Amino acid sequence: MIEVLVVDDDARVARVNAAYVEKVPGFHVAGEAHSAAEALRLLETLPRMDLVLMDHYLPDETGLAVVREMRRRGHQTDVIMVTAARDVATVQAAMRHGALQYLVKPFAFAGLRAKLEAYARLRRTLDGGGEAEQAEVDRIFGALSAPADPELPKGHSPTTAALVRQSLMAAEGPLSAQEIADRTGVSRQTAQRYLKLLERTGRARLTLKYGDAGRPEHRYVWATRV
Repeated sequence: MIEVLVVDDDARVARVNAAYVEKVPGFHVAGEAHSAAEALRLLETLPRMDLVLMDHYLPDETGLAVVREMRRRGHQTDVIMVTAARDVATVQAAMRHGALQYLVKPFAFAGLRAKLEAYARLRRTLDGGGEAEQAEVDRIFGALSAPADPELPKGHSPTTAALVRQSLMAAEGPLSAQEIADRTGVSRQTAQRYLKLLERTGRARLTLKYGDAGRPEHRYVWATRV
């Protein structure tokens, strides 16, 4: 699980954002903070923190000041700015201080989900370590881009497409249509139809599992895992 700290001066907004985070497979909210001091305290005391969703307008300091202090203290925790600050100077400063993404308020769940899914892709891409050729470097930088969902053919449900996609992204390895069906509650035939759509649009890759007899089993893996 990717452990997340949600920082926002408004406790209600923090709760909403935390609920959004928990809806994305693979993410868990480890804590909430409503001030710069509280955010820094949690970073020091919580056992692990992978990502901070950082508001800029805090009562005691700016979010960017918190990021600067994090780096000064040696915290390499990743940061996504989630703020109403939209002036170019603040956006540029966020980039210079290492913010990976910048999400402008107000936003819908889909906007935050896209940022988190892009971040998860980046982490999976970096998991291999080692040296990178140019193609791999391009892939690493491109992992932060959140590709738009392909236009769904007639008869396909966006809700079902999202369920299948999220299940595949959250999986540790290739899944069969039956395994997707079990995780999402749709029929095997429906799962197979949406998996084939993801394969045709380049979002998933088809792998084959050979048994002792009969035809090989079709299994699917999210494209950034292969």
